[in-house]
Amino acid sequence: MTRTLVVIPTYNEADNVAWIVEQLHLAQPGVDVLIADDGSPDGTGEIADSLAADDPRVNVMHRSGKQGLGSAYRAGFAWGIERGYDVLVEMDADGSHRPEDLGRLLEASDAGADLVLGSRWVDGGGVVNWPWHRRFISRGGTFYARLMLGIPVKDATGGFRAFHRQTLEKLPLDEVASQGYCFQIDMARRVLGAGMTIVEVPITFVERERGESKMSGGIVREALWRVTVWGLQRLISKPSRLRRS
Repeated sequence: MTRTLVVIPTYNEADNVAWIVEQLHLAQPGVDVLIADDGSPDGTGEIADSLAADDPRVNVMHRSGKQGLGSAYRAGFAWGIERGYDVLVEMDADGSHRPEDLGRLLEASDAGADLVLGSRWVDGGGVVNWPWHRRFISRGGTFYARLMLGIPVKDATGGFRAFHRQTLEKLPLDEVASQGYCFQIDMARRVLGAGMTIVEVPITFVERERGESKMSGGIVREALWRVTVWGLQRLISKPSRLRRS
């Protein structure tokens, strides 16, 4: 039987964490959850501990201070791999990733995809209550990543994903320093660079109703800078490969 772990990073998600875990288990009762809390000052970690005390499917990782999304996922992946989970899922705490869409990701994973992306920009996907500038950042970020890195995906920045354990074991996760949107782009390019497969399935992304978005100008700047550097490295390496051949 496939064992699935949903990793949910949190920082100041006291209004959402209990609700999202409840909704997730209504949609997928058989999955386990790891809440990776970055020392939230609003009591998110304490709420998570209470959930874990009442439900053996819920686990909590307390991290010291706000270390970022990429760091939380790397730590969560390592935790899950160590405990023998077969599929590891990225999911936001704020309800933007609908638990009822998780089944599509797990079906594609079971069918053999090394990485499954929940995609807003494929047929059947979409967004709800998203302002124009967020649409622009998401679609523009994917366009730029496709252009600079040659990755053939339609939603490179989305954070609703399912990895096979073997996929993660083949990647040098300790070398991944990127965060936010950039972490998602980085992981996709590494999966493709290792010769593994990515499948996109449609999801509906819903703008959060409670709490504050973690999106910031720094996250966008990091993605722009790193993708540009990776793209230039890719262009420089092409002539070298041609000369060697």
